Amino acid sequence: MTASPLTGKSILVTGVTGMVAGPVAAKLAAQGNTVYGAARFKDPAQREAHEAAGVQTIRLDLETRDFGEVPDGLDYVLNFAVARTNDFATDMAANGEGSAALMERCQDVVAFFQCSSAAVYQPNGHAVLAEDAPLGDSHRAAGMESYSISKIVSEALVVHTAQRLGVPTVIARLSVPYGDTFGWPFFHKMMIEHGINIDVHPDAPSQFSPLHLDDIVASIPFLLDAAGVPANIVNWGGDEVVSVEEWCDLIGALIDKPVNYVHSEATIPSIIVDLTKLHDLGFHSTVSWQDGIRGIVQAAG
Repeated sequence: MTASPLTGKSILVTGVTGMVAGPVAAKLAAQGNTVYGAARFKDPAQREAHEAAGVQTIRLDLETRDFGEVPDGLDYVLNFAVARTNDFATDMAANGEGSAALMERCQDVVAFFQCSSAAVYQPNGHAVLAEDAPLGDSHRAAGMESYSISKIVSEALVVHTAQRLGVPTVIARLSVPYGDTFGWPFFHKMMIEHGINIDVHPDAPSQFSPLHLDDIVASIPFLLDAAGVPANIVNWGGDEVVSVEEWCDLIGALIDKPVNYVHSEATIPSIIVDLTKLHDLGFHSTVSWQDGIRGIVQAAG
């Protein structure tokens, strides 16, 4: 199966002040789409970089259901917005009820894309987790107390709303997203530069399925084509299973700095996602993790 890159479409991308949605919106705008980049924009200066990248900024707030600037006639909604306050009531209302309300507002779209997270899975050592694996609370120990639970709530409400309204929907459970200027490996590079210890789980190595920005954007058309009623849930990650230790060792070698690891239960354990469904859609990642890490180091000069 193949999917053509998105072009000439009207796309709402929420959460553009976050680390993933902003770069995604810019790349989609560069492909010839009309992209509306939505966020709360409490600081008006936050709009400038997005507007310079060809993204039309609008205000949107899932917590207050402020959708007044959302345009009609959208082809797709890519919902990356997420509240991470560690207050359960706030985050479940914004991430869950807010996402459902956004679907109500945009129910005529060709497809609704909900960015979920592999954080919804119950960790199971180094087992590979398919979409029907048990759900759990993997991120609480790392200080993200409400994140996993609010993502699970979001999925449930999005599934319900897709069925109730007949909105073709895909829910993508994203593993570790990263690019030249964002993501977990990017922050690890800064920590290594400053001699800050890297926490890794005692059940070593700490393995994940990282997905580079280029592959995030390239995979979105495949995922949108898979939207349906009932909603389709798909694991979203890169083809290579890579550990925190592996990418940090490479970063250390490239910048000639030692890497200091601390084994701690207060960090995220391995979550390796089964990508069979994503591969069956016709998508395979193309950016090797080594090239992705080199890109982070080179971009920093």
